[in-house]
Amino acid sequence: MALPRVLILGAGFGGLAAATTLRQAVGDRVDLLVVDAVPAFMMGLRKLWLLDGRGTRAEGTRDRRTLPARAIPYRQGKVDAIDLAGRWVAVDGDRLPYDYLVVALGAEPRLDLIPGGVAGAYNLYSPDEAEALGRRLSDFDRGRILIAIAGLPYKCPPAPYEAAFIIEAMLRRAGRRSSVEIEVITPQPMSLPVAGPEVCAQVEGTMAARRIRFRSKTQVQRVEATRALMADGSAVAADLVIVVPPHRPPAVVKVSGLTAGGEWVRPDPATLATAAERVFAVGDVTEIPLPTGQMLPKAGVFAEHQGEVVAQNLADLLAGRAPAARFDGVGYCFIELGDGQASMVDGRFLADPPDVRVVDPAPEHLAAKEAFEREHLQRWFG
Repeated sequence: MALPRVLILGAGFGGLAAATTLRQAVGDRVDLLVVDAVPAFMMGLRKLWLLDGRGTRAEGTRDRRTLPARAIPYRQGKVDAIDLAGRWVAVDGDRLPYDYLVVALGAEPRLDLIPGGVAGAYNLYSPDEAEALGRRLSDFDRGRILIAIAGLPYKCPPAPYEAAFIIEAMLRRAGRRSSVEIEVITPQPMSLPVAGPEVCAQVEGTMAARRIRFRSKTQVQRVEATRALMADGSAVAADLVIVVPPHRPPAVVKVSGLTAGGEWVRPDPATLATAAERVFAVGDVTEIPLPTGQMLPKAGVFAEHQGEVVAQNLADLLAGRAPAARFDGVGYCFIELGDGQASMVDGRFLADPPDVRVVDPAPEHLAAKEAFEREHLQRWFG
């Protein structure tokens, strides 16, 4: 009898967590395949450490082509189509059938969604541009730095503010801070509304203490090398512009019908099952509403837990048991503040109301963030 075929699209946090958890749960009693278009896996947090030269891309990067050595079959290829009725996926033109499908294709930074375009600014979410930005910052000694959040949603909500803190601390250590202005602008009413007022107070208070200007409710229309133009016709001039673009799922997800005409996949919040039979969606490709009306943050820790839930439920299904695992929205993230410090936000985001708390900055939280990277690379790649 043929083994059940489980196809996982995407080898980021959600896809890798699903694959490793399923393999551990069912062993070789499943025909498993993970597909991803890019052979290199890099921890997203590593981009911030490129700004002040604390680390290299290579240190946080692993080769997905080594996954088969850990009993996770991997195919490098681009997903061209997802046929829900026929239960197959086209990868580089080849049809791959499935019995169960896990969509973990993530979200892509979309500079093209900024109405007036982008010219000459650094994209914070591009590893290549983060490296180039680090080189530029190494000798930046005077002028204005603008970090412009140019659309919503975007992955890892604290990242733009972490970048501001890291850059500020780096300039201060180098004795160049007094001649450099730093500003962060966002279309949101506060820095991190999904995390609540206590977290926003800490982030915005730290910016004020560090003389980092913060401007909320500011909608970017166009980004250039030396300024950002706003929807109200005003402009913010700068000598160095860093842009945070809005994110969207790959186009193939919307074409498949999984988004039901919207932008994102909205699976069952507890089981991550989609409206399509035997199809699940996890991680940044999804949109999970919170009781507040906001959406679950797009963060690796949530993608990981969702992947684990789906894998545990698939193991139950394959064993003839009722699926028991549920995603509870419990998660955490670190907010790096520079100077060897980080705070931590954790909470129950799906609770009504969400129960989110912020922990005071301390060196041990930065150490925990560094350990988070090491432990996950070890877990998935050995």
